[in-house]
Amino acid sequence: MRTETGADADVDAAVKTTGSEDADAQSVTEKAAAVRESLGERDGVLIAFSGGVDSAVVATLAHDALGDDAVACTAKSETLPAAELDDARRVADEIGIRHEIVEFSELDNPDFVVNDGDRCYHCRTMRLGRMYEAARDLGIGTVCDGTNASDPGEGHRPGLRAVDELDVRSPLLEAGIEKDEVRAIAEECGLSVADKPSMACLSSRIPTGLEVTTERLTRVEKAERVLREWGFSQFRVRDHDGLARIEIAADELEAALNHDFVVAAREHLTDLGFEHVTLDLHGYQTGSVSPAGEDEQGDADGDESDDEPLVEDVFAAEYPTASE
Repeated sequence: MRTETGADADVDAAVKTTGSEDADAQSVTEKAAAVRESLGERDGVLIAFSGGVDSAVVATLAHDALGDDAVACTAKSETLPAAELDDARRVADEIGIRHEIVEFSELDNPDFVVNDGDRCYHCRTMRLGRMYEAARDLGIGTVCDGTNASDPGEGHRPGLRAVDELDVRSPLLEAGIEKDEVRAIAEECGLSVADKPSMACLSSRIPTGLEVTTERLTRVEKAERVLREWGFSQFRVRDHDGLARIEIAADELEAALNHDFVVAAREHLTDLGFEHVTLDLHGYQTGSVSPAGEDEQGDADGDESDDEPLVEDVFAAEYPTASE
């Protein structure tokens, strides 16, 4: 089991703590210790575990506090990229925590498939429901997730409503630990995912109002695997009913503007079933096909949100032409 390293100053210097202007504000180290202590009061906990930085920190602190009575659990479904499942296995092994995998299908739920503004609510309800079933089978009474204090914010957060309704514990949120503090704790604990970009489920690539299907999820996953193999780290491939809209982070956009990339991307994504392939010059924007204010929520890993472009509005904007 891990123990505290005593390098409190290193952790505190890594981030600006919540309410740092308040002389009574807790340090990051104190907040992490409070989470350990709180989890240690439980007979056992099961952590909804994606392998992202938030759930990895909760799993680490739970394992510190409870040892073998802490279990990480990953839900395998059509919306989870195979690479993310492999990464979850690797990170659980890195932590040394017991890792269970359960399976379910969001596509069995018509309310999820229709992909309205509550898609994340239906997804999270099913996913956490499977976590509770796994916990009961293991004789564990407490289910935790990785929601942090930066996640609630404002706007439409249906996934967090499911967390609240199911009475899932959110240790990071309860301790007031924000996203940058989560990363600082992960770094101090030596977790390889300390700087891992947030990864939402594959259904977040499909615009609200367009049905979620196996075909769309599969071609998005394959398209993003290609971009990852080409060395890009922060990106999305949005599926606008056969039109692939590639979003690349600003610091990587120059590489995507290379002619060779343009040709290769068009050829590879066309082979995967996309009819048209485009590069969004606005770059990577989280939640860019979701209702206003809705996060791309996977493991509550804190993607921000943007506006709501509807499917039919992809080419609605008017641009100046040479004749004007």
